Parts: sequence; structure tokens; C-alpha cells
Amino acid sequence: MTRSHGPLTGTRILELGGIGPTPFCGMLLSDLGADVIRVDRPEQKVHTVLHRGRRSVVLDLKSPAGRDAARRIAATCDAVVEGFRPGVVERLGLGPADLRTSDPALVHGRMTGFGNSGPEARTPGHDINYIALSGVLHTIGTADSGPVPPLNLVGDFGGGGMLLALGVLSGILQARRTGCGDVIDCAMVDGAALLNAMTLGLLNEGVWQDERASNLLDGGAPWYRTYRCADGAHVAVGCVEPQFWAEFRRLLGTDSDPDFDRREERARWPRIAARLEAIFLTRSRADWETHFAGSQACVTPVLSMREAAVHPHNVCRRTFHVAGDSIHPMPAPRFRSSPVDEPGDTRPVGSATRDVLADCGFTEGEVDQLLDR
Repeated sequence: MTRSHGPLTGTRILELGGIGPTPFCGMLLSDLGADVIRVDRPEQKVHTVLHRGRRSVVLDLKSPAGRDAARRIAATCDAVVEGFRPGVVERLGLGPADLRTSDPALVHGRMTGFGNSGPEARTPGHDINYIALSGVLHTIGTADSGPVPPLNLVGDFGGGGMLLALGVLSGILQARRTGCGDVIDCAMVDGAALLNAMTLGLLNEGVWQDERASNLLDGGAPWYRTYRCADGAHVAVGCVEPQFWAEFRRLLGTDSDPDFDRREERARWPRIAARLEAIFLTRSRADWETHFAGSQACVTPVLSMREAAVHPHNVCRRTFHVAGDSIHPMPAPRFRSSPVDEPGDTRPVGSATRDVLADCGFTEGEVDQLLDR
């Protein structure tokens, strides 16, 4: 099913294929109630989560008839999102200038790695390249490991698809107010840099060292990192505030350790960390979870993805939708007046071609001609 309710009900988006951040943007908008129409290639592989909740249309965008069909669909939409490399949609006749000629209120969201301008604009790359250029990748990892890619969460999804969704919705609000749409240039380098705003602020203030694992929130501080347990699993420790640190110490029995009394002195960090490593290795993760349950010590188990799906807190809040071996994150954030019962279905490629074309004003004969071609 597609979303039939939600805060974006009545909004229609055309999603011109793509991988990673563009489908994630489409998923976010669809989760919140938008009618997102996705244009796919016949051979497009369906991602069970990222492609959920949308109607899929197969069009040959290299043919005049296919491009004309895409333009006619766009004319019924509030926005278009695409993730092609700079210049590709212009060559197809589907660029902002082409689509906004008949509808100046149309918003055109462009998802790229390096942006649509600058010396690297046409350089190929992936998440790891974009967050490297933004300065973010340098900050993640241990002093010995070198930079460690944080999956593709920072570039593709946080600094990419999520920021594109924000940009598109902002553009729609502006278009409804002024009657004039806009072109949203969403670059993952820019987005990753924006996500790093707080850390850059700390750097500006002189309280952040530009070296990995040397700071409060990058694993340098012994009270903000993970520790291995006796069974090989890990716990996460985040007792930043003094009252939480005091509770943490009490529960571990380190009240009399002088190093723990003066944790603000960086010279003591290696000794504190070594002591904590030894302590946590004495018991299993489950034992530590029980030990810290109900406390204010800010200690939690590091769960695998499948463990997270069945954790009691996440089950209570329905953070995930689990069906057999399939796990979906539930739509977020939550809206009190528009509750979501479950994620939308993931439909086969092209399954809604006829319905969408009819919705967008094509006659039955025109639809038959397009399908024949």
C-alpha cells in the first residue's frame, strides 16, 4: 500500500530513479503521506525498504515518448527529485528549465555528491569520498585504526537524502506562498559538513583537538566509548555529566580511585580506560545490562540490528516493523494526529505504470501506445 494519510497527504512527488540518497528521500516523503511516483528502468532491482510505499512506473527516458510522458507526470507534481550526475537530466530534456516552463511553481530537487558547481562537480564518487572531502571522515575511528567509514549514513542518508527532503519541503512551502518554485542543489559534501556543525563550533572554540580519539565525543574520553564484555559483546558508556559519572562509578566500585576523581585531566584517560576495560571483561553484556538497569549511569548494550528489532523498548514504541525475517524501520518522526500503522508495501517495478499514467491525464489509447513501445 501507499500512504493514504499523513501530514504530506495531497502532495505529489516525481522521483527519477537513482540509488541510495534519492530513494531514501522518496521513502521519507512517502512515509509521511506524499504520493511519490518513482520512474524505474525495467531491470531496476527493488530494495525492500528504500523503495517502499511508492508507485513505480517504467518509462524509456531515452525515447521522445518516454520523456514526454515524464514531463506530463511532472506537470501534476509539486516537486521532482533526481540523483543524476550534473548535466544528465538536461541532456534528456528533463532539467529544471524544461520541467518548469509549463509549471513555474514546480520544485526541482537535485541530489549529487559534490554539487552542481565547483571543480569536483563532475567527478564520480561515493559516500566515503564525499565525507572525506567534508572533513568528517577524518574525525571517525581510533588513533591506531585510521579513519573508519560510518557505513554510508553520514553522506548518503543524513547529509544527502534527509537534507534533500528538507530542501524539497521548504521549496514547496515557498512555492505555495509565492507561486514560484526553486531548484534545490543538495550536495552530500555540503550536507556532511552541515552535520558536523557542533564539532566545528567546538574546534573554533579551541576545545576540540583535530585528531581522532582525542576528544569528549569521538571515543577519546573513557566515559564516552564502548567496552568489550566477557562474551565478546559490547556495552556503550556515555556518562558525560558529573551526576551520571558519579552513579557510574558507584555501580562499578571505583569510588576510591584517584584517577576517576580527576577525569578532566587528559593524562589520566589511558589509565581510566584500562581500568574500565578490565572491569567490563569480567562479566557478560547481559550481566552488565542487568547491573545497570534502572540506573542513571548511561550504560546500554550495543545491539545488533536483529537484536535491536526485538528489544523491549523498541517493541513498545514500535520502532521497527518485523514480519518474518524482514525488518523495516517505522516511519519517523511521529505525528499525533496522523499515526502510521505500518510501512507501505514495496511494489514490483512498473506495477503502477498504467494507473499512474491514467491519473496524470493520459487517455487509454495513449497508455496502450506507450506500453506497446
